[in-house]
Amino acid sequence: MEKAMFAAGCFWGVEETFRRIDGVTSTRVGYAGGWVPNPTYEEVCTGHTGHAETVEIEFDPARVSYTDLLRVFWEMHDPTTPNRQGPDIGTQYRSVIFFHTPEQEAAARASKAALERSGRYRNPIVTEIVPAPPFYPAEEYHQRYLEKRGLAAHCHSPVSEPPRG
Repeated sequence: MEKAMFAAGCFWGVEETFRRIDGVTSTRVGYAGGWVPNPTYEEVCTGHTGHAETVEIEFDPARVSYTDLLRVFWEMHDPTTPNRQGPDIGTQYRSVIFFHTPEQEAAARASKAALERSGRYRNPIVTEIVPAPPFYPAEEYHQRYLEKRGLAAHCHSPVSEPPRG
């Protein structure tokens, strides 16, 4: 098994989207990328902890590749909006790929460069690609939040921007 960590806005929809992928064996929502140890949801929401709402994924690379997970990550959110996804605004909603290995870093950078070259977006891609910091699991009521409530991952369905031109 391998681990991956992504931040792409509200972690409820991000988790639900990744959880449904064949080869993803577990998911946890939490906080990463800040300076406050063991933050609470309320603290993260203030924007004063530096953390992003993050999903930690355990996956079987024999069933799903890290490159496949990156494709899903890019499709589920708008990587050109700094500190915002849809109606959610704040640094905790920024777009981040937290890598665990040099191979993950290389794959993340290559996928970002390919997306930039594609011309799909009018604005620059602002997604950070940084080493995986400590991950602090969110409170239990946030884990599998949408599944527990019978809701769809509609807040993180594929995103596309109008074509250039």
